[in-house]
Amino acid sequence: MSEEEVYVSLDFTPNPNTLKYNVNRILVSKGAHQFLKKSIAEKKSPLAARLLSVPGVVGVMLGKDFVSVTKSEDGDWDAVHKNCSETIYDHLSKKLLVLDASALQEESHKSGESAIAKRIIEILDTEIRPAVAMDGGDITFDRFEDGIVYLYLQGSCSGCPSSVMTLKMGIENRLKQEIPEIQEVVSV
Repeated sequence: MSEEEVYVSLDFTPNPNTLKYNVNRILVSKGAHQFLKKSIAEKKSPLAARLLSVPGVVGVMLGKDFVSVTKSEDGDWDAVHKNCSETIYDHLSKKLLVLDASALQEESHKSGESAIAKRIIEILDTEIRPAVAMDGGDITFDRFEDGIVYLYLQGSCSGCPSSVMTLKMGIENRLKQEIPEIQEVVSV
């Protein structure tokens, strides 16, 4: 029986500087991993390192079955898209390593989180992260302190013109519905 050929399709995201490449492979078993520096990607993700070598690419996020690529303001989308699409296809077709096991272990949440932090993480993981992943982004918990929730916006969410509305009108309102102790949600 022959294995299914690698398929890479393109989705536009709300962020004009980020494209989402859907693939018919599981890249990351849980969560998402963002890379903004080639030197870090070289240690953890050969695929992200290759993509960060493409002229104009300044960010790569690996999700369950997609890759979000962010270009610089002066990057040329035609060149970036062509090179990224070919790189993803080539990498997956050759069955090369996508993400090192050490990077997967970093995804687990810190032990000793407060009950409120655990509830925030639960809502993020079950409701919010799957929704923003559809647009090629991810939002992860940093901390809860003095009534303020601090979140990391990654992939297409980072630098997106609509991210403030998503953060304030969407995420903040949803978290406040469930957890009255929350006063505000901010991006780190």
